Amino acid sequence: MRRERFLRGSIVTMCVAFVLGLSSAPVWSADPAPGAGAAKSTWAQWRGPSRDGLLPAGDEAGPAWPQSLQGDALTTKWRVDLGPSYSGPIVSATMVFTTETADKKQEAVRAYDRATGKEVWSRVWDGSLSVPFFAKENGDWIRSTPCLDVDADGTERLYVGGIRDRIVCLNAADGSELWSVDCVERFKSPVPAFGCVCSPLVVGDAVYMQAGAAFLKLNKRTGETLWRVLDDGGGMGGSAFSSPVLAAVGGRTQLLVQTRNDLAGVDPETGTVLWKQKVEAFRGMNILTPVVFKDAIFTSAYGGKAQLWKPLLGEAEAPGKAEPLWTKKTEAYMSSPVIVGRYAYVHLRSRRVACVDLTTGEETWRTEPFGRYWSMVARGDRILGLDERGDLYLIAADPKAFTVLDKRKVSEAETWAYLAVAGDELFIRELKSLVAWQWK
Repeated sequence: MRRERFLRGSIVTMCVAFVLGLSSAPVWSADPAPGAGAAKSTWAQWRGPSRDGLLPAGDEAGPAWPQSLQGDALTTKWRVDLGPSYSGPIVSATMVFTTETADKKQEAVRAYDRATGKEVWSRVWDGSLSVPFFAKENGDWIRSTPCLDVDADGTERLYVGGIRDRIVCLNAADGSELWSVDCVERFKSPVPAFGCVCSPLVVGDAVYMQAGAAFLKLNKRTGETLWRVLDDGGGMGGSAFSSPVLAAVGGRTQLLVQTRNDLAGVDPETGTVLWKQKVEAFRGMNILTPVVFKDAIFTSAYGGKAQLWKPLLGEAEAPGKAEPLWTKKTEAYMSSPVIVGRYAYVHLRSRRVACVDLTTGEETWRTEPFGRYWSMVARGDRILGLDERGDLYLIAADPKAFTVLDKRKVSEAETWAYLAVAGDELFIRELKSLVAWQWK
């Protein structure tokens, strides 16, 4: 009986990770706001400007972060009520975009005026999913964080992953649909049991995403399939949880992709799998977005280990592999880490936060437990960490000791979505609302 209760508890815990999977081409921008002389910082994609949770330390990232989170140092600008979502907010120079699941039947994308919170437009389509019974407490709502791209001609497109493996491209100015791809229909793949989780990545003329039981490259203007690789046939529910990044590793620019079973490097032009390495995880729970450190890749998995991988490139006929530079027992869960200097700050399966020296794999400190999820944004020597319980932490990026500079309760609701920081503003997607905050 005790074992049965343990297994039930493990399954419930596992499902939180499934639903969040919670996409590295730097896209930091400081776009001029219409009618304004000063530039406004943006947050255009999953994990921010360079897809690694890091902000520039200079003036281009906006004013320096204050030492305090209390009182007038951090105030609410506006709040809007919404249906539930796990998608992180996306921020342009003038608007904020978010998703929601409405009435358990439809998905919606909504755009709000960044200054006032007034709704500018909304787009709704049929799209819902009933997740397996043991994941019900974590909801049947949309998960993937959208991506905003500004084309050479100034056209702004928003790319959205619907829960049923539907990829939708919208005109960010007015919400009109430019194209839509039903991956289940196009690729004859299964509907993902836990929904589409991967967040799209836009580089050049293409959008990349784990969907349709594979890794896809689509024409960003038309939705045409350019290639499809790493097809797993929809195994283990047809869901991939991790989001891709573009990076130069091993002397070659490549897409780093973590599937349910493997960590891989893919040529962005041809789709050639340059190398592939199996990563140990419980039931394929490889969730983190891979993070680059020097010429290697750091990752960690639920039910697995923390490892720093060095890719060994191969050819199309014989893809290479990766060798571990070190392997340690540090076990992450679903929160992607931030790297400051040579140290990774990682939220663990045990709900603790640890600092890992990436040159050795050794932990320099480990905390007491917090919540089940942290979204982290780092700038200079400080890190903001948003706990899913609505607690916002300002901590020192200090490898010698865990130092909380300040803490504030910012929500009474759950806050699973990734925190967005743009200039002097913070955007927090509560489970059923979107809130804009402002630094003093």
